Amino acid sequence: MHHLAVPTRAGRPVAGSCLVTGGSGFVGRPLVRRLERDGHAVTVVALEAEPGQRTVVADLSAGPVDLGSERYREVYHLAGLAHLEPHGEAQRARFVAVNLGGTRALLDSLERCSELPESLLLVSTVAVYGREAGTLLDEDTPRRASDPYGASKRDAEDLVLAWGEEHGVRTAIARLPLVAGPNAPGNLKRMVVAIAAGRYLGVGPGSARRSMVWVDDVAAILPRMARSGGVYHLTDGRHPTFAELERRLAAALGRRPPWRVPLPLARLLAMAGDVVEMVSGRRAPFNRRALSKMTSSLTFSDERARQQLAWAPGQVLDRIGELVAGDHSRR
Repeated sequence: MHHLAVPTRAGRPVAGSCLVTGGSGFVGRPLVRRLERDGHAVTVVALEAEPGQRTVVADLSAGPVDLGSERYREVYHLAGLAHLEPHGEAQRARFVAVNLGGTRALLDSLERCSELPESLLLVSTVAVYGREAGTLLDEDTPRRASDPYGASKRDAEDLVLAWGEEHGVRTAIARLPLVAGPNAPGNLKRMVVAIAAGRYLGVGPGSARRSMVWVDDVAAILPRMARSGGVYHLTDGRHPTFAELERRLAAALGRRPPWRVPLPLARLLAMAGDVVEMVSGRRAPFNRRALSKMTSSLTFSDERARQQLAWAPGQVLDRIGELVAGDHSRR
């Protein structure tokens, strides 16, 4: 079931020129604002009607939807499932249904419109590579993800690229690392909450680096990427260490820098977490996978975006105050 919630101006529907799935999400909202500031009328696809926004209320994982009669010149596909550690086959299948099935439903829906779009951009993830370590990996790195999230996004990429080639639609893929910003979801949110509560422990020297990018910088470049086409990484170019990020967050939160657990002890705690998961079937707060992520550098090169799109982002560490001020979950 789906329907179209349409705000009006002077009693007439707002015409749409851009379609944004996941337009109510963390990256979707600033993208919609950017497109509207640039003079585009925007229609979003979301699970609930967005106040003051032309909205197709629908769940793409349930199948194709009626997108209305107008032509969307640019389509941005941001809707997807992430930030979930799957337990059991049903949860793993959900990644396929949302990330791959939802993409297929969108493409089928676009084929039912009066005209196909000029461009289609998919927001993807560096998880498609299935890597736990690496330095400045580029976009030609083999995509060998085997986890439900990374594999489903890789398959969605393939579907979009093949569809674009078949129908003559320009396609673009944005492979994102950790995206930071006010009320950021996922691991960054958990880190902020834990440091604010004084229950976060650093691991080892904290020298492992991770690529990050600020949410508004992503929103600002996506339209240019859609009009160019291609596959791109987006990072802030600094790739901060865990220790740098932890210190900056603690200072912004008015907390002392986190205590650090020596690596030998951390390994024992991680093995204990694995045992707890095996016995209870529940996710442990710390396990060997978490330890690997906190002690292995994994960074990505954004040189292609810098050269071809004039990508010139700010650095996440310079905006930690905004990140913390926007996180109301800890209050």
